[in-house]
Amino acid sequence: MPAVLSEPVVSPANGNVPSALAVEAVSLSFGGVTALSDISFAVAPGEIRAVIGPNGAGKSSLLNVVSGLYQPDRGRVWLGGHSFAAVPTDRLAKLGVSRTFQNLALFKGLSVLDNVAAGLSHRLRAGVLAQVIGLPAARRERAEAHARAEELLAFLHLDGVRDRPAGTLPYGIQKRVELARALVARPRLLLLDEPMAGMTLTEKRDLSGHIRAARDDLGTTIVLIEHDVGVVMDLSDRIAVLDYGRLIADGTPDDIRNDPVVIDAYLGVAHDLEAGEGI
Repeated sequence: MPAVLSEPVVSPANGNVPSALAVEAVSLSFGGVTALSDISFAVAPGEIRAVIGPNGAGKSSLLNVVSGLYQPDRGRVWLGGHSFAAVPTDRLAKLGVSRTFQNLALFKGLSVLDNVAAGLSHRLRAGVLAQVIGLPAARRERAEAHARAEELLAFLHLDGVRDRPAGTLPYGIQKRVELARALVARPRLLLLDEPMAGMTLTEKRDLSGHIRAARDDLGTTIVLIEHDVGVVMDLSDRIAVLDYGRLIADGTPDDIRNDPVVIDAYLGVAHDLEAGEGI
């Protein structure tokens, strides 16, 4: 079990509230090449936090440490005052963390409903054999999973495509299905890896609205990696900026867009002249 902090990590947004996520002095290297160097920041409950930076800045490595895929060389990650090391995906889900990846990972031949219900697979107690032969306990669990999935389909306005094979849907709708699957277990922390990649401006606006709704209506804390700076500036409460594995800035969108170090290392120009499309 994760170890409880003797003194809970608190968020800079509210000194009386334990952070939903805290990264403490995390360093990571691969074969002598430094990917992350002494990274520390905290994310408040209910916050949308973006992580940005040039290619190779360490963003994906950081998300892999936070999601338990990588064990850092030094430092720790805290979830709501509990520390954890590298863990399997199903164990991570039981800790209240869910993640999407840049590339779609849907079951293309299954219905939208079954894809979303698959997000609850870590909670199923009936064994594989019981599922295959349809024992009462397995049927009951399947019905409960589908009921939860139906709620998310309605929440994200996907109920009209519930029975469609996921692979037949437009790309932007498939990204929303993936978001529904990540949210169906009601995670405390949702990690999004380039959620807007490959999307049109209209699709970005649509998905951004649903991400906000996940925070506002479900109380989900969200950490996302995203290359579209316009989207990041409009969607995020706070932004962490990485460059060559170092944290060079951490603040509000206004702080970041006007930070000369960030402009020099990443943005190049002030946000009103930046190429990011925004939402």
